[in-house]
Amino acid sequence: MVTKSYKAGAPEQYDPSQFPAFAVTVDVVILTMSDGVLHMLLVRRGETPFKGMWAIPGGFKRPNETLHEAARRELAEETGVDVPTLLTQFGAYGDPDRDPRMNVVTIGYLAVLREVGAIVAGTDAAEALLVPVADVLRGRLDLAFDHEQIVRDAIERVRTELEVTGIATAFVGQTFTLAELRAVYEGTWGVQLDAANFRRSVVAEDGWVIPTGRLAPPGPSGGRPAELYRAGKAWKHGGPIHRLKSTERKSRQ
Repeated sequence: MVTKSYKAGAPEQYDPSQFPAFAVTVDVVILTMSDGVLHMLLVRRGETPFKGMWAIPGGFKRPNETLHEAARRELAEETGVDVPTLLTQFGAYGDPDRDPRMNVVTIGYLAVLREVGAIVAGTDAAEALLVPVADVLRGRLDLAFDHEQIVRDAIERVRTELEVTGIATAFVGQTFTLAELRAVYEGTWGVQLDAANFRRSVVAEDGWVIPTGRLAPPGPSGGRPAELYRAGKAWKHGGPIHRLKSTERKSRQ
């Protein structure tokens, strides 16, 4: 097997100064469900430009690291969150006016986490915390740079993947209630789904959810504990419901 090398020297008389210089950054959108609400991880910038404004975790790529390594490092440095294997690229942004410092191209990364873990602000982040995605989409939070557009693109990517992949199961644990699973769709799509219809969609078809025979711990309001399920093999081939085909739902956005 022949392995292609990409480390060959530059051609003779090649002058890189003939081309305009620009920097490369990475921005990481972390999504998680908290108390049945879709949240994302943001940092408050501690330095100019946009000092004091909220932003997606991220920063400049170093010359000796890959984009993935840069995304993982910046996320860990600014928030204390480490996601070594879950990051995926979803977009690139190169408007020459997107960063007032210089011409900067940024690569958008996305990760869906069941548990974010401890959040600790570091490096140039003055604060880091989870905020409801709806606050960003509804304009309740002003984000630095073009990060609002990046967030919208990331959310739209997840909305689409809910229909064609098993990404919904990444938001819940190994076992989950139907209410927890339904909350993923409602929070991501910004809709309200009929509980009975949702149950029929995921339980009636073989392979989506499998009863474990166990019950969830009782809630604070009491009542009969909900049944626990685990994900079946069907999620490898798509999702059980679709935005355009779902019925009896009301938009919340």
